[in-house]
Amino acid sequence: MQQRKMILGLLAHVDAGKTTLSEALLYTSGALRKMGRVDHKDAFLDTDIQERERGITIFSKQARLAWKETAFTLMDTPGHVHFSSEMERTLQVLDGAVLVISGTDGVQGHTETLWKLLESYQIPVFLFINKMDMDGVDRQKRMEEIREKLDANCVDMMSEEAGEQIALCGDDETLNTYLETGEVAEETVRNFVSARKMFPCYFGSALRMQGIDELLDGLEMYGPRAQYPNRFGAVVYKIGRDEKGARLTYMKITGGELNVRQVLTNKKEGVPTTEEIWEEKVSQLRFYSGLRFEQRDVAKAGEICAVTGLNFTKVG
Repeated sequence: MQQRKMILGLLAHVDAGKTTLSEALLYTSGALRKMGRVDHKDAFLDTDIQERERGITIFSKQARLAWKETAFTLMDTPGHVHFSSEMERTLQVLDGAVLVISGTDGVQGHTETLWKLLESYQIPVFLFINKMDMDGVDRQKRMEEIREKLDANCVDMMSEEAGEQIALCGDDETLNTYLETGEVAEETVRNFVSARKMFPCYFGSALRMQGIDELLDGLEMYGPRAQYPNRFGAVVYKIGRDEKGARLTYMKITGGELNVRQVLTNKKEGVPTTEEIWEEKVSQLRFYSGLRFEQRDVAKAGEICAVTGLNFTKVG
């Protein structure tokens, strides 16, 4: 059985524990044998020397993991406001996002900015309230703050009242069904999440591995399931270089598939252009996870890959 694909962004105000959460997700899913730490300077996705020295994410990077029937590509984005342009470029290729909130600090100014950006791109959002193992953290007050500052339809999925809260996000028919059966169908919840009618919230501690299984289960069950056309399409979101200087075009395949040795061009039949026409052949398709990558002959719709052999591509 072919796994579903989901490109998932991790976003947060700086120091909310986003990179620690990415480590916990990778370790819990079996993608990592040992969980790294930001303070130990061995986090899997903090691959740049500046990131390890400063303990913050500067460049967007990806990692791959599988959980049950879904193959996730995690997109770790910078949390510091000074690097927000790098983060925003990544938003255009996301299927969904996890917004990480510090249980000790709550909803901060940059958190609200990120929320508005996710709204402008109409990205379905899950929330993970981190650092719940710290002294003095009040879960109920934090949930009330999230509903007040972000959205009233943020639902605590780990509470006994979750079903009722979900039902109240829908119409009268959903509520009546819940009152009759005591539950809301999984597909209904998934549709609510995809339509941004509700936002599932999970509480835990990434450092203590608390709430990670619940978050992964929620993403797998309720995460959006994108449909793609058969005709090839892709969007470029980043241009980079590998350690040998080769130019890398990072793209999400948005339809059909891309093959090694396939010729790409900016020429559009019947559409005049003032740009210089180019045609280039795909040399390699690389699927990165941290610094490591595997090469394949084909990239399918819903996947992120880095392409070599292209010199004229540009972001967007």
